[in-house]
Amino acid sequence: MAILPENLSFSRKIMPILAVIGLIAAVYFIVTGLPDRELSEPDREPPKASGELANSARVAGAGLVEPSSEIIDVGTALSGLIADLRVQPGDFVEKGQPLFVVDDRAIRARLQETNAAVGEARAAIREAQTARSTAQRQLALYGQIDDPAAVSQSEVIRAEGEVAAATSRLELARARLTAAQAGASSARTELGRLTVRAPIAGEILAVNIRPGEFVSNQGGGNSTPFIQMGETRPLHVRIDVDENEAVRLNLGASAIVSPRGAADSQVEAKFVRAEPQVVPKRQLTNSAAERVDVRVLQVIYALPEGDAFRVGQQVDAFIPARSSSSDTAETPAGETEE
Repeated sequence: MAILPENLSFSRKIMPILAVIGLIAAVYFIVTGLPDRELSEPDREPPKASGELANSARVAGAGLVEPSSEIIDVGTALSGLIADLRVQPGDFVEKGQPLFVVDDRAIRARLQETNAAVGEARAAIREAQTARSTAQRQLALYGQIDDPAAVSQSEVIRAEGEVAAATSRLELARARLTAAQAGASSARTELGRLTVRAPIAGEILAVNIRPGEFVSNQGGGNSTPFIQMGETRPLHVRIDVDENEAVRLNLGASAIVSPRGAADSQVEAKFVRAEPQVVPKRQLTNSAAERVDVRVLQVIYALPEGDAFRVGQQVDAFIPARSSSSDTAETPAGETEE
């Protein structure tokens, strides 16, 4: 007994049904796979001014947190292997405190040689002084004899020559002593230079060396600094302001600064100075509307003490403007108003 009727055609009846079922399944998957296009409020609002500054003319800019001394790249005066590393990131050091020590065995050996040369030169000086004293006494005895025939002229000449020779040896020994002392002083100076010390009092920001590594004093401009440090009490923020907006700045007034991505954490930063030179923009905010082919005025502000800011952190800043009250548009540095 056949399951399907004999007159049932696969191509005319079954295939159209399968095609309809496949079309329905395709439409279902397309509809259920569409992205969610519903509008919702953003999780994080862009930074904006508040309080008195929100209702006054202002200029917005992007900034970068830096030490008040700026970042100092610590190098070494002499090349060699690192024998001892005495700091790590986060340490606070005083001016002159040792940071790391370069292998000093060769310099210490040279110092021992120069000290030995100093001792040898001093011994030669004593020997020359004794010889000159003896020759002078002998010559003085010849001079005390009243009878010229008692002493030959050749003996007098030889005694005078011995005095002159002893004097010359004494001068040579003194010169060698001076040279040896200069060599010892140079060795001690280089020995001291092998201990790299903190140029200022501040915080260690980065340590890029390890004991046993070789450090060179011939590092290029793109080489990684051995140690980075700076004065972080207080911190400064360097704000870039478009040169077209720089004329509107109220230099000397405080600015409202907030960390990037935390617009609700706003602090008041005190004006420090404005850099006298307008420079090409180097600090980028990765905004889609950002312009990079602009020149900016860099304005420095001092941040209050706290844990909200770190060196190298990007911030948003609002600086009071000295324009009319009608000009309240916020124009971040490097961006244009639409």
